[in-house]
Amino acid sequence: MENINYQELAQAAINAKAMSYSPYSQFQVGAALLTKDGKIYTGCNIESAAFSPTNCAERTAIFKAVSEGDKEFLAIAIAGSPKDTEPDYCYPCGVCRQVIKEFAADDLTVIVVKTAEDYRIHNLGELLPHGFGLAIST
Repeated sequence: MENINYQELAQAAINAKAMSYSPYSQFQVGAALLTKDGKIYTGCNIESAAFSPTNCAERTAIFKAVSEGDKEFLAIAIAGSPKDTEPDYCYPCGVCRQVIKEFAADDLTVIVVKTAEDYRIHNLGELLPHGFGLAIST
């Protein structure tokens, strides 16, 4: 893969997870999004009592990047687990997979983080086969 420091990105996702606002589910998620120019945008899940306004960590990171003009990404790392439990691998939900696909081709690296040293590497095409969006032809 291109210049991706997996451990650094995994740790950034873990750090973002600590910022989670999840009083209802107690399920904390952090994400770290790496742009093609090397910038890292982080995000955490943010819940709402009304539930539908809740936003996932992956989308928070992507929306931050896009709102700052960055739309070319190399990788995203996701770390998540219930509060005060041992970390486990946490995959992006279907909505997040579709949002990621809006801005990335099938070869985007998706890092699913247990710890900074224990993670799984996938690509978006594996996690969202036959996805659709503007980036489908890239």
